[in-house]
Amino acid sequence: MKTCRLAHAVRHTLFIAAGSVVTLPTVAETVNTVTDALMGGDARLGLRYRFEGVDQDNFSEDASASTLRSRLTWTSGDYRGFTGVLELDDVSAIGNPHYNSTINDNSTYPVVVDPVGTEVNQAYIRYRGENSVATAGRQRINLDGQRFVGGVGWRQNEQTYDGYRYQYGSEKSLQLDYSYVYNVNRIFGEDSVNADLSGDIQLFHGSYPVTERHRLSAFVYELDFDRAANASSRTLGVDYKGGFGPLKARLSYARQTETGDSALAYSAPYYLAELGAALGTVNMWVGGEVLGADNGSGFATPLATLHKYQGFADKFLATPADGVEDLYVGVAMKVAGGNLDITYHSFSASEGGADYGGEWDLSFARKLTEQLSGEIKYASYRADTFSVDTDKVWLMFTANF
Repeated sequence: MKTCRLAHAVRHTLFIAAGSVVTLPTVAETVNTVTDALMGGDARLGLRYRFEGVDQDNFSEDASASTLRSRLTWTSGDYRGFTGVLELDDVSAIGNPHYNSTINDNSTYPVVVDPVGTEVNQAYIRYRGENSVATAGRQRINLDGQRFVGGVGWRQNEQTYDGYRYQYGSEKSLQLDYSYVYNVNRIFGEDSVNADLSGDIQLFHGSYPVTERHRLSAFVYELDFDRAANASSRTLGVDYKGGFGPLKARLSYARQTETGDSALAYSAPYYLAELGAALGTVNMWVGGEVLGADNGSGFATPLATLHKYQGFADKFLATPADGVEDLYVGVAMKVAGGNLDITYHSFSASEGGADYGGEWDLSFARKLTEQLSGEIKYASYRADTFSVDTDKVWLMFTANF
């Protein structure tokens, strides 16, 4: 876990460096010495403001979170295939924090997991060879749509991984990807008891393009956690993505069991089937996703980017004991120079079939200038037998320099 002293130092560095970031040169070619690589790096500044409002039926108060993430990323020049990256994130609250960040003692409000703080988001050395990449240090790892392993980039404090990664191949050939991770830096902030997930984490992923529009993947994710022993699991799965004219299809299957020091005993399945169609600038899709359950334990995805799945309202961040089945239909189109997405979800238990509830999700995103983009989102979950009625709204602006 990062220390408070480091956090204060990083916060100071972040804002001092922000003022001069655009003056640093960009290195496009390999440099001759290590000194050249270090002195001639490229620095980038990213700012993301977000307002998030939550109206949740089991709270008398509505949450309103107004936060700004400032990100400074420095990339060294290339020295004989080696590069280095240092990335610092600062999350600040604007105005009074009328929300529960999980560490700010505002438990009378609904949860919005955007805690205030400053952290080293990435710090790694990378070697890029002719057909392979090796990375050591704190880094992003986003695998296959981030359904099982991702960065939770939606939240202001990103999830990153401490460890080692080796990637081989290219999009047009066999791709192999192996990571050994000894610590996960989670989204809850360094002052939280849930700041880290340490352990022996091994991530295997391989994919092969059968033809230009058809790809097969297989994966094994071994999560052996030190403290969260009952979250330890072994997941083996396969995935298919294919295209047929204007149609796109995806099929996935996985099986999860306990591993490590877990006291649980279960074998739960995962299924996904999705069909999409493109008609000009309009895209439509329909699908079903099942996170099964066995012996009172649901199929768990503790490292996933969960906001991408099962609705923006985030009601199923933890899989219920009876599992969850998500049947959904959506449409995306170009409107007023931006992208409009509308999706409806129907949720039920995979074991027993209980009706959990339904959810409408809407988002509109548009590029405003070369450096500035904006997005608005809305989610409305209506509960039947799971959780409570919840409405969420977001307004977000992102600027990159």
